[in-house]
Amino acid sequence: MVVVSYNRQPELRRCLEALAASEAPEQMETIVVDNGSTDGSAQLEPEFPNVRFVRIPRNFGLTKAMNLGWRAAQADYVFFLHEDTEVSPDTVRQLAARLDADNEVTAVAPMLVTANGNPAPQVGHLPPDGEWRPVFDAGQAGMPEHPEPVPVDYARGAALMIRKFFLAAMREIDERYGQYGSDADLCFQIRRAGKKILILPNLRTVHHGGSDSPLKQADTQIGISKWLAKYYGVLAGLKARIGATLGALVRFQLGVFRYVLSGQKIDGTQ
Repeated sequence: MVVVSYNRQPELRRCLEALAASEAPEQMETIVVDNGSTDGSAQLEPEFPNVRFVRIPRNFGLTKAMNLGWRAAQADYVFFLHEDTEVSPDTVRQLAARLDADNEVTAVAPMLVTANGNPAPQVGHLPPDGEWRPVFDAGQAGMPEHPEPVPVDYARGAALMIRKFFLAAMREIDERYGQYGSDADLCFQIRRAGKKILILPNLRTVHHGGSDSPLKQADTQIGISKWLAKYYGVLAGLKARIGATLGALVRFQLGVFRYVLSGQKIDGTQ
């Protein structure tokens, strides 16, 4: 497991406690990449002696931390987790078993749920647009009693297990992305290679999420423009960036406008 964390000590503790309660924890390798937290997250290390903490002196961004984490991992499969997730005890074992059973599957994910157990937004679009939908609508029909694995093009990176050899073949996850975009890039490359991404609804992982700040909204729009520029050309990326800038101005979202215009991401880089 690779857990990236920045200044969210309570969430990180819950995440690590859930991982410690997993089936056969002695067979798992857990790496926490701390992005220069200043909230006392380092004090958690004595509480979790079987977890390896990798500390970065400042926040270099989610993608760079993910690259540091998977390169340090020794296992064949890398389970990327956000620190605001809580896995069920059988999640890691069953995700790995699914990869063991089907060579055509390169990435698997549990179903993300809210704290009250409803399906949480998890499935995105390619090209990315910043929008998410649950695997199943929590409407009148509800979820099937015995849900089958759901193939998707884009599964949110809050909880995503990937074959390490695929990451190694990529050499690195593109570090031009901020908080948003790296998972879209990963999923696109998996699908472009003709491989599958599955969400296993019988496995549940609570995703608490966070606030939708102006900087986070801007980071999302910048990530979309960088993805479009990479795969559809510079003009497509520029058009998306201009559209996001003007849209924020029209909606009088001055914080979003300022951050998109400057290109500032959550990690402070531009």
